[in-house]
Amino acid sequence: MDRRHFLGALAGSTLALPALATAARADLPALRFRDLYRRGTELTDYATGLVSQRIEGAGTWPPPLKHEITFFALPRLPMATCPFCNDAADWPTDLVLAFSPRPIEVVRYSDLIRVEGNLEAGFETDAETGFVSYLRLQDITYTRL
Repeated sequence: MDRRHFLGALAGSTLALPALATAARADLPALRFRDLYRRGTELTDYATGLVSQRIEGAGTWPPPLKHEITFFALPRLPMATCPFCNDAADWPTDLVLAFSPRPIEVVRYSDLIRVEGNLEAGFETDAETGFVSYLRLQDITYTRL
């Protein structure tokens, strides 16, 4: 079984990552990657209804871009390529950019984490880095699962 088929089997199994899954806090709505898009970058009604709200979800910890960071890309599955190197037309639908108001303590690459933050939608290019994002969580907190 090659890597692509293995990851596909993992994503379809009951042991797959919760990927923006069930809420640990009953007062926060939960969002899963599979609930984000209808097609392309068209958000589902459910995801659109959560924009500007504080939400919770889970994903995998990505490789850090530098030692001290205040943001990271939250992918559904571990990533091997840089999502920011793409333009808006190539934005992956299984990724949310997460911003913290303070420096982030990096955890082990590919660890599963639960993230809480304020959901924003719409393409933006970061003035400092030039990175493109479509979905963002602002003012995040996170814990390792």
